[in-house]
Amino acid sequence: MGSGGKRIDGPRPSCVKIYLCSNPEDSVVERRALRDTAFPRLREQCRHSTGLEVRLIDPFESRDPGRWPDENSRRELIRACRESSAGPFLLTLIGHQYGPAGLPTRVEVSEYQLLLHQSQRAGLSTQELEAEYQRDENSIPASYCRTPSPRHTRCPPADDGGSREKETRGVFHTAVSLSVQSGLMSPERVQHFCRSALDADLRFALDDCPDENLAGRCLVYVNKVVNAKGRQAKQQLQPHVEALTSDTVLPTTAPTDGDLLLSELCDTFLPEAVTARQLLVYTTTTECDPRHGYTTTRRRGYAESLSQQVYCDLARLTDGLNVPERREDTLRRERAEQEELCDLLSGLYELSQPEEEQVRAYVEQRGQQRPLVVTGGPCTGKTVLVAHCTREIQSWCTNSDPVVIGYLCSLSSDSSPKHLLSSLCSQIADRYHTSSSGQDPGVRLHTNQTHLSCSTYTGELESSCSATSALRSRHGPGTDGQFYGPDLNQGNKTYLDPKELHSGLLKPDICLSDLKELLLSLLTLLPSEKRPLVLLLDGLDQLENSSGSQVVQTLPSPLPPHVKLILAVSRYRGCLLHAVELHYPQQRGAEESACQRVQLGRVDRKQCVQMLTSLLRRSGRRVTSGQQVLVNQALSCCGLPLYARLLHAHTSLWRSDSDVTDSSLPNSVHSSISALLDLLGHKHGSSLVERAVSVLTLSRVGLAEPEFADLLCRHNGSEVAQVDVERLLLDLRSFLVMRTAAGSQVLQWVSRHFKLVVAKRFLGGEEVRREIHAEMAGYFSGCRLHGGDESNRRDAFASHVDKPSGQTFGFTAFSDAGQVSLRRVVELRHHLKQSGKWEDLESGLLMSLHYHQAMVQAGLLAELAAMLESCEDSPRSEFLRERLLLASILKSSACFLRSSPLQLCAVMESGLLPYLEVFPALKGYVRDVRLDRRRRGSGLGISLCPSPSSVLPIQYLKLNNKTKDLRVTETAVAGRRVVAQVLSDGSAFIWKGCGGALAKLSLTWEESELKFAGAKSSGELLLLATQCHKLFVCDAAGPETFQKIKVPLRPESESSQTLNKIQGFVACPKKLLMWRKDESYVSVFDRQIETTTYLQCPSSVTCVVVSSDCRCAYCGQDEGTVSIFDLESSTLIGSCSNSNRSEVASIILSEEDHLEMACVDRSGSVALWGVAAKTQPPRLVKEICGRKSNEILGTDFSPETDTLLVCKADQVTLYDTCNWELWDQFLAPQSRAFSHTMLSQDGHLLLALLETCTLVLVWRITSGECVLSLEMNKRPHALLKTTTDFIYVARDGSLTAWDSEMIAAAGTTPKMKCGIKAVAVEPKGKWFYTADGSERVWRWRLESNLPHAHFLHDGPVEKLLLSPNGVHLVSLSAGEIYVWQLESGNNVVRIGGSRATNILITPNSHFGVSISERGLSRVWRLAHGSIVCSIHLYLSDAQVSPEGTFLIGRRSGDLVAANLWSGSISKRFSCVEGSERVVAFQTISQHPDHVLVMAASGAVYTWNVAEETACRHFQLPETFRCRPQDFQMPSDSSYALLSTDNDSINLLDLSQVRLCTFRSDGLVIKACLDKNGRFAVYVSLPSSLEGSCICFLHTRPVLTVVRLSDGETIGSVSLAKSPLTVVVRGQRVFVGLEDGSVAVYSVFNVNENELLRSRGDSNGQGKQCLYDKDLPCCFPRAAATVTWS
Repeated sequence: MGSGGKRIDGPRPSCVKIYLCSNPEDSVVERRALRDTAFPRLREQCRHSTGLEVRLIDPFESRDPGRWPDENSRRELIRACRESSAGPFLLTLIGHQYGPAGLPTRVEVSEYQLLLHQSQRAGLSTQELEAEYQRDENSIPASYCRTPSPRHTRCPPADDGGSREKETRGVFHTAVSLSVQSGLMSPERVQHFCRSALDADLRFALDDCPDENLAGRCLVYVNKVVNAKGRQAKQQLQPHVEALTSDTVLPTTAPTDGDLLLSELCDTFLPEAVTARQLLVYTTTTECDPRHGYTTTRRRGYAESLSQQVYCDLARLTDGLNVPERREDTLRRERAEQEELCDLLSGLYELSQPEEEQVRAYVEQRGQQRPLVVTGGPCTGKTVLVAHCTREIQSWCTNSDPVVIGYLCSLSSDSSPKHLLSSLCSQIADRYHTSSSGQDPGVRLHTNQTHLSCSTYTGELESSCSATSALRSRHGPGTDGQFYGPDLNQGNKTYLDPKELHSGLLKPDICLSDLKELLLSLLTLLPSEKRPLVLLLDGLDQLENSSGSQVVQTLPSPLPPHVKLILAVSRYRGCLLHAVELHYPQQRGAEESACQRVQLGRVDRKQCVQMLTSLLRRSGRRVTSGQQVLVNQALSCCGLPLYARLLHAHTSLWRSDSDVTDSSLPNSVHSSISALLDLLGHKHGSSLVERAVSVLTLSRVGLAEPEFADLLCRHNGSEVAQVDVERLLLDLRSFLVMRTAAGSQVLQWVSRHFKLVVAKRFLGGEEVRREIHAEMAGYFSGCRLHGGDESNRRDAFASHVDKPSGQTFGFTAFSDAGQVSLRRVVELRHHLKQSGKWEDLESGLLMSLHYHQAMVQAGLLAELAAMLESCEDSPRSEFLRERLLLASILKSSACFLRSSPLQLCAVMESGLLPYLEVFPALKGYVRDVRLDRRRRGSGLGISLCPSPSSVLPIQYLKLNNKTKDLRVTETAVAGRRVVAQVLSDGSAFIWKGCGGALAKLSLTWEESELKFAGAKSSGELLLLATQCHKLFVCDAAGPETFQKIKVPLRPESESSQTLNKIQGFVACPKKLLMWRKDESYVSVFDRQIETTTYLQCPSSVTCVVVSSDCRCAYCGQDEGTVSIFDLESSTLIGSCSNSNRSEVASIILSEEDHLEMACVDRSGSVALWGVAAKTQPPRLVKEICGRKSNEILGTDFSPETDTLLVCKADQVTLYDTCNWELWDQFLAPQSRAFSHTMLSQDGHLLLALLETCTLVLVWRITSGECVLSLEMNKRPHALLKTTTDFIYVARDGSLTAWDSEMIAAAGTTPKMKCGIKAVAVEPKGKWFYTADGSERVWRWRLESNLPHAHFLHDGPVEKLLLSPNGVHLVSLSAGEIYVWQLESGNNVVRIGGSRATNILITPNSHFGVSISERGLSRVWRLAHGSIVCSIHLYLSDAQVSPEGTFLIGRRSGDLVAANLWSGSISKRFSCVEGSERVVAFQTISQHPDHVLVMAASGAVYTWNVAEETACRHFQLPETFRCRPQDFQMPSDSSYALLSTDNDSINLLDLSQVRLCTFRSDGLVIKACLDKNGRFAVYVSLPSSLEGSCICFLHTRPVLTVVRLSDGETIGSVSLAKSPLTVVVRGQRVFVGLEDGSVAVYSVFNVNENELLRSRGDSNGQGKQCLYDKDLPCCFPRAAATVTWS
């Protein structure tokens, strides 16, 4: 079956498939050893080193000889291995037995009759021979074929059960011998009949292949055994065939002479093959004991050594395979896959269809701006026609050079409209870009990225990496090699940057409206008369969720000039056809339909017959004339190309004597597929076939051969031989295409109708499908089925979320070579989803670090972000917000991760750490980041995360506005999380919280769709007003059922032409209160009886509040009056007015102790009224007058903190509502004004919008400092607040949501007020201290990541120093020295009058040294501040010697040592050349008396201070001169940091006396060495932006750690802010940042013997924020305890 179809050349192989050629009787032990030992090791080694799978095809694996394949099948197996193996394909074992020759499968008629005649002449019986063969006229040429039998084989059975076959073989070979003797048969033909399976297979593999395809791909192992049979065996040896013992003289290749044939094979054929074909042959001679022969023990020994040798040889051959790493992005990969698919399917176009000419006529037609729709029924060949035309259109157009793009949408790995349109845009741009160099410059793509100007494309992707920014407008003549569009006037030329466009298409937040406009721009600008564009889209009708209609709606209508569009649609897909007709309507006055149509029908029967005849001829078959009549009848009933191909599978099995009738052939495509499955089941076993077609059908985009074999070989505990799988695959080949999907070769049904039939026959039950999907999910997760190969299991990590069941789910997609298995990435999610394993899908996959790594490295970051944001993958999502945070981090880092995908762990760790207390489920994710770092053996982890300067939004939604003039007119927040917005065109959208989409509201009244005018909310209810003055109310938390509010007009309003806008709305359980702008009444609607009453007020109502028991309504008015009504009777029960008669803006009721009403008027004044007694008028309790300069913009109230916020343009005022006093005020930044402010949900933060600013600023109320800025790039309309989120609504309707707990966590993260200028770390590393230049020094505990105390000074702290024993902290502030005892926090010594500019501490921690530039430098006792001695000279860059004896420093170009006990200058070092200066020096702790000295000329000295001797060692070259500000040396004196120069770091390796230079990716701004000389730490700025990108991570400083021993980078991380100081202690790096926060990083180095224990799992902020509380303060002494004069 498998050989009949036309072979289609597939993509490059990705599997090593090896055919094992051997004598089955003489290699049982050896073959078993290879299968059990060598190949499992080789399979694991290849999988992890090259990413290749290994399959061993042993045709004689089965113990039952009846299941061994015949010669034809073995040849097909050899051919398949040779063509589909990426490396070696043949492994041959030759032993000491040649093996018998079997009966041929078929013998040509002339030869068979000759054999019969010769046997009968010799008087031999031919009964067995005639019974074995039957004549078959359907074979080409006509032949005698062996009778079909399930046990028939070319090779003889190994036991005595085949005695009849042995007799038949004897007769056959005797007849051959007689024919040779008579000279009627050539010796070459005799050899064909006499060769064993080993000989025949080896010769076919080598002779039937070009020599260049054999080099290094074939291995032959020859084992020559001496004395194999032993003496006893020789005595019992009998002739093989008695009939051949006569004195007949046979040729030297007689069939019974196995030794001669074996000798000829080994001594003649193989040496020639080694020379001609570079065959690899290994020969072993085994000499046996003549008494015992080739014993079992000796055979096993050889098998073991053979297994080891085969493994080594194949490992060497496969290690050299060049398997390129797949680093291309998803769009480029999609283009290559689509082009390959068109090539593959166009090869199936074997019947010339007349509709092809109609397609050609449409392509050649000019002026047509409507698409061509190719329709037809199932299996009519629409897809094949589209693929064929895609390849032929280029040859049709003789006067132009068209760009032809064929897209088979249903066969794409991602069929979402967004992906399809992105891929189309990318292909169009790439095709025009690659072809522009040699074509007419009418349209060319801009390739110079130095000119970036404003865009003519009006899409709103405002990031610098967006796709829309690639289309730009320039005014004036083109320069710098830029090329412009032909149809634009000279004043506005447009050019395209393809690289930037491609980068923008990969952005996760690109939407359909952007893609629609980009596609329109591309189709308008690029095609020309000489370079037209032809798009062919097939399979849109097969997409789910009306995706095809969405794609059609994004296509331009009418089509731009020089653009042709061909759509292939099934005639039964009326929805898509209707969508096409609506999108391309018929033009007025035109008689013909808007779109041209081509109807595909049945193919002419004669063509089908010719196709079937051709297929049969290729497979060496034909049919008789009687059978042809039945075939003609069948093709007359069903003239479809696929049906003719299926008929070939049936008719190729017919013999000339087969009993066929009208019912022998199925009458339709589906019945033919079903009959084919029955035939395969009869041949291979029904269970195996059912399993095979089921897994193929349920796969996402097909299965690779190794995956197919693995899923079949171990199922339900049954073992299936690889050769059985391969034989089944050969029979299925005619109906499979091997295509590239997700970077791998996969097998896929040639038609979707195979899936339909398989699903109906075998997958009818939901449980059956789920079970298979679950098994496939387990396989693609990295765990083999049912105890199989578990080589990947060691890489499978547990779930990242602690599930209640305690079960874990693992995923791995990486080999040790770092390659990604895209197959697992694509398939696993599909099977988990289809099997209903939602928990595993969400927690084990979507929140899996390793799955994210695989997706990002595969270029699928946008797809990953979309999956995390989608609710479809997990309808019962438990971790929705966690997934949204992960998606937000990925999207914000998309540009950076595309260029540096291996930085994912660092990006995710830094993004998650500040919020782990908010999202504790993500602690496991961070833990896996660290496990991955430990597995890799190096990295840079975060021990203390710096304070965030901004917070990523949890969700961003954009409206697909058809016009850019739409603006939001009103917004409302209903319930806990529902947001409604009304746009200027009358449309309304609802957002129901995180994870939801912006859903459009649609209301129909009297068969017309209503347009909305406004939206108001109260509690859980949402009130919608329409432009036709109708009101509807709905429950935001429940189903979207709308209730119409019947509010009759009051008599005074009936005369008005228009109704005023609804200004407010308050909901009670039974009643709704509404008031309109500039109206003096409130409408009260009873929802139960649907009646309306009115509350009449003296003046226009401005605000309404209802009491908690819903009995009273308080109505504020524009004249400062508040009217109180009884809602039951609608009567006025009281009123009050403020003193200034200003409009009441807000009313706040307090009902806790006694009922009070606070009224805030427009001037900002607050009046507090007591309204407890209903029978008495309200009593004025207190009045707070505000400034009358500006009116208030709004108010907000926080019941959690009893805080009232009153916002004006110039200031925000906070009131404490417990005692109603002014609490605090916040002034607007200079030259700015507030537009909107609100309090956070807990009342601790203030959020504000400023006019003409797109930032949302966040202030901490307790400290009054701005701690965060929430970044946006669109003009705001409103800032809203729900119970869990803050919502930023832009004017264009886009919506951005921030999690309120994330803002609280980031806003309360501790940091100092100014940039960190000094960091001091205790020797043990548990505590560290920071100073920001203010009067405070903070003490931090690393384990808790929080400050625990601060040391207060009377002035700014200038210097900070810890004693070496960690007992004292010494600080310098305003010229005074403070000595703090750390254990108690006491200021034990305060020294005044020091005039010090620097301080030092001796190594024994007993003495301090104060350095003064203008006064005396003093040595004093640390305990009480008494002076030991004074030093009169100022020594710059002073250091204390390691033994604490001298103070060494530079003075007038010399190096001077002062005695610390007397203060006298006792030692001096001057360079040999008198004019040379000392520029840097360093004491050497290992040699206390020596100092390393660096001279300005580059000379390097060592100075012995005690002996006052100097030694000059060498001269540094000019480029390695020492810079004093950079010079450093660790305590072990192994390296010296000489200088930093732009992007290089220059070091001196003192241990080996050599110079080293490390290169960075940008300008080095800070560098230092750790004290032990193990690694260097530096901070660099990015040198060049990726594609002119200014995204956050591409512009931030980078901290990098480099191992000094080999120069390898241990790890790097982007810093959120600019660093002011970097300190290295042990294996931790402390970085002080400019915003007052501090970051601590842990260096993980596999070469270190000791690894510091990483912090706990929290890694985030403590549950109790200590910053908002008063930190324990250590106060200084009131006055100096010691004063130096």
